[in-house]
Amino acid sequence: MVTVRAPATSANLGSGFDVFGAALGGPADIIRARPADRTTISVTGLGSEYIPEDPAENTAGVVAEALEAPAHIEIDKGVRPASGLGSSAASAAGAAVALNELYDRGRSRKELVSVAAEGERAVSGAAHADNVAPALLGGFTAATEAGVVGVPAEIPLVVCLPEVVVSTRDARSVLPERVERSQLVETVGRAATLVAGMCRDDPNLVGRGMADSVVAAARSELVPGYDQAREAALAAGATGATMSGSGPAIVAACREGQRRRVAAATVEAFEENGVAAQAYQTSVGAGAGLY
Repeated sequence: MVTVRAPATSANLGSGFDVFGAALGGPADIIRARPADRTTISVTGLGSEYIPEDPAENTAGVVAEALEAPAHIEIDKGVRPASGLGSSAASAAGAAVALNELYDRGRSRKELVSVAAEGERAVSGAAHADNVAPALLGGFTAATEAGVVGVPAEIPLVVCLPEVVVSTRDARSVLPERVERSQLVETVGRAATLVAGMCRDDPNLVGRGMADSVVAAARSELVPGYDQAREAALAAGATGATMSGSGPAIVAACREGQRRRVAAATVEAFEENGVAAQAYQTSVGAGAGLY
């Protein structure tokens, strides 16, 4: 048996829609795989009752098919589905690493990105890599049609997850078809600032780069209390805060020593709006690895 820990991830990071992603130090999925004549899947943990165990509908099962690596795959979910924290990507990335090791396929981590992205197609209808890239490579990544590039980073983060469910499909349906030229220019500038911040391990630049007036603004309507929680995070000292992936989670960049205060403020803001929430004090972390 091979056991892999696959991290939660935060995609978009505000200005990097469908491109940027970061691996998180926690939470994470634990994936166990052993050889079998045909692929079977069992799921336990957070939200397991909502995750299909049919291999054709599960991201890990799609990965097994793509690698031609039948296995019994056990997934212990530490990353809640429909959280905006790359739950399906964690399972896909973890399965890719486990099966690559189990069957000695010899694929590099970058080669596994496209395999794991196929698993994402089972959930969202598109083989996008913004979550699976950091889940596999760790650190901060940019995934485009030209490939994936990434850098290690050490940025303190707080992730606040309210008890609200937002599906990826619903989150995509509210996005505008067009944006103003001024918004495009602003977004490009923010994205460049965020990249510079990640390369320099500078939470101030990362926070400035998280600002987004297009995607997060549209999706905020799906999350009760989002605007208040974001403002609370900034007031508590976060250098920036935005929707994590498709939501409902909020990710905030912080300086060292500020995570506890920011975490408490965001949870309190959601609760004042009648929404239960929990917060993770974490940071940009490593990718999936043997456990």
